[in-house]
Amino acid sequence: MRERIYRTEALILRRSDLGEADRLMLLATPGGKRRVLARGIRKTTSKLAGHLELFTRAGLLLAIGRTFDIVTQSEIRDSHTTLRAELPRLSCAYYAAELYDRFSEEDDEHPELYAVLAQTFAALDRSANPDLALRWYELRLLHLTGYRPQLHRCVVCQDLLTETASRFSPTLGGVLCPQHEDADRAAMTMSGPAFRLLRYLQSQPLTVIEGLRLSPEVRSEAESLLRAYLRRLLERDLRSVAFLDEVLRIE
Repeated sequence: MRERIYRTEALILRRSDLGEADRLMLLATPGGKRRVLARGIRKTTSKLAGHLELFTRAGLLLAIGRTFDIVTQSEIRDSHTTLRAELPRLSCAYYAAELYDRFSEEDDEHPELYAVLAQTFAALDRSANPDLALRWYELRLLHLTGYRPQLHRCVVCQDLLTETASRFSPTLGGVLCPQHEDADRAAMTMSGPAFRLLRYLQSQPLTVIEGLRLSPEVRSEAESLLRAYLRRLLERDLRSVAFLDEVLRIE
């Protein structure tokens, strides 16, 4: 018999008002993405309100509901206050949340993907390099969901790549060796520094981003390469991309 009440850790990804005082929330949890209901949370007397802010990491007690499970208790585990207070970091969080949403299914248990998102939110809250945290996150998410771009072997012949490789194919899903550059005539030109950065981030823990010193040009190029690949997979840009670009342009 299924328990009527259960506990989970969660990241609050999206919220929308429902009725006069309730709120429907999209969560990332180790047990997968799910939508839950916070009853009465918009009332001034609600004890839940301060514990369920956007992008907060919280421990929740939920009751099984007919349509949506219902939040009955919540405790903050990481409030990510800096992330929500600074617009550039906030825009990065919206992007990370939407990317998780697009690559995950409801109630599809994936604790590794949840852990990567939790690490990314923590980095977006504290890191001096939030843009590099997003690049690391994109690469880890792609790996965990089965779309890892080929950065170490030619996507055509599987030979080990050297630093002479200079073409990235979003269509084929990776880097082309010099002998197979013509396999995709629409492949993107890729500089050596951007190539090295992507390979490094693909194989290293998130903590390495704090020690990287990179030019704005290399950062921008790495972003463009991964964005083109994600656009190919999703067949469009994420809605949060325009917001992210506008905020960073102002900065």
